[in-house]
Amino acid sequence: MIKYIVTFFFLILITNSNASNKEKIIENLKNTQNLDFNFEQNINGKIENGNCTIQYPKKIFCEYAKSNNKILVSNGKSLVIKTITSYYRYPLDKTPLNFILNKDFLINKINILEERIVDGSLINYTIKENDIEINVFFDKENYNLIGWQNTDVYQNFNITFLSSIRKNRIIPRNIFKLPIQN
Repeated sequence: MIKYIVTFFFLILITNSNASNKEKIIENLKNTQNLDFNFEQNINGKIENGNCTIQYPKKIFCEYAKSNNKILVSNGKSLVIKTITSYYRYPLDKTPLNFILNKDFLINKINILEERIVDGSLINYTIKENDIEINVFFDKENYNLIGWQNTDVYQNFNITFLSSIRKNRIIPRNIFKLPIQN
């Protein structure tokens, strides 16, 4: 009888640990209203970095370091990339960020996708939607979103790594207001 009880508890522990990556990522996403983080972005070998704030659903504000005052902003409908000399505006739903910034979409996809463990420390899901492929990565220790890979609207391969992640902070009200064109 004791043998069966021990086996039963052991099976519960194994089941919980195997099924828990997906469940913990989903629970973490559900409990996240916003993220603030540093990033490093590699687009076809050109590396840029800075700081971003994401507010779910579909809002982002990024300031790039050591650039010509480059910012990236989405108000949930449009995405603007602005520098001193340029201004680009896109419908958000035509970009991969439309999916990355939508935690309900991510939760639904993660729920049905198989995970892949990368280097023993990353959990990866490959999302294919509307001819767009996005690899989304989560930290295996704390289940935070820590990056993504995709091809952007110009067919550039884009890798974004997140660090110094802080969740559910107070965000200035107008941070996601689209900048005006110069």
